[in-house]
Amino acid sequence: MKYKNNVTGVLLINKPKGITSRDVVNQIQKKLNTKAGHTGTLDPIASGLLVITLGKATKLNELLTSTIKEYEAQAILGIETDSLDITGKTIIEKETIISKEKVLEALNHFKGSYDQEVPKYSAVKINGKKLYEYARSGKEIELPKRKVTIYDISLQDYKIKDNKTHIKFKVTVSKGTYIRSLIRDIAKYLNTYGTMSNLIRTSQGKFTLNQSKTIEEVSNEDVKKIKDVLDMPQITVDEEEKFKILNGQKLNYNYEEVLFLDSFGTELAIYKKQNSTFKIYKMLYEKENK
Repeated sequence: MKYKNNVTGVLLINKPKGITSRDVVNQIQKKLNTKAGHTGTLDPIASGLLVITLGKATKLNELLTSTIKEYEAQAILGIETDSLDITGKTIIEKETIISKEKVLEALNHFKGSYDQEVPKYSAVKINGKKLYEYARSGKEIELPKRKVTIYDISLQDYKIKDNKTHIKFKVTVSKGTYIRSLIRDIAKYLNTYGTMSNLIRTSQGKFTLNQSKTIEEVSNEDVKKIKDVLDMPQITVDEEEKFKILNGQKLNYNYEEVLFLDSFGTELAIYKKQNSTFKIYKMLYEKENK
């Protein structure tokens, strides 16, 4: 599909509950008439910060995804669903009244790194097929595990309701961590079941929820430039080196990675050291600028 607007950069969107991350991307593409992507899925039940990339910045999803994220999560202990959140089908349920002290002990237990089993209702691929496709077809498959890190976790609220323990906590985690799975694991530690009842992403890397806008509010003026969001050295080059960069030539710089700009501040390309050679990683220059 060809878009009329070739704007490049990053948008911070406050995703509402009830729609997918792809729905947000589609709405942004239609509203701003430009190519868009996102840097980390939020389930329909979840709301909060969704980092949207536009134009050439869609090439940078990997760079913007590999950051720590912070969430506010709510969970019900004493119930488990097939999707591990409250929108799923209940598999098992029991009366669960756990003391606040035990809950705090469980949260503290998960600080650090551990191997986390991904949910069966997730987009992780096994043999070219997404796990939720296996789940929907009723086919059982061994769920993969990933090393994740819980940097910080703290209890925000605690109450007993309908013979279940309801908790709210704030958590900072590494890339690839499933909060649904974390809640399941916390519940297992407490010898019960757990399901996520709400989730808000409050930050991702250097971006925070209070910097974001709703889909309805956002406009081209809210687009952040690539050079303003990437945490890496930036070097302005002369016309001779610009020519080399635009032709994909190797360069001689003692950096792991660099964003190169021309004298007008236009983003040209990202170079990275790859097997001891400093070469192009992502071309960002828009030919229309010529």
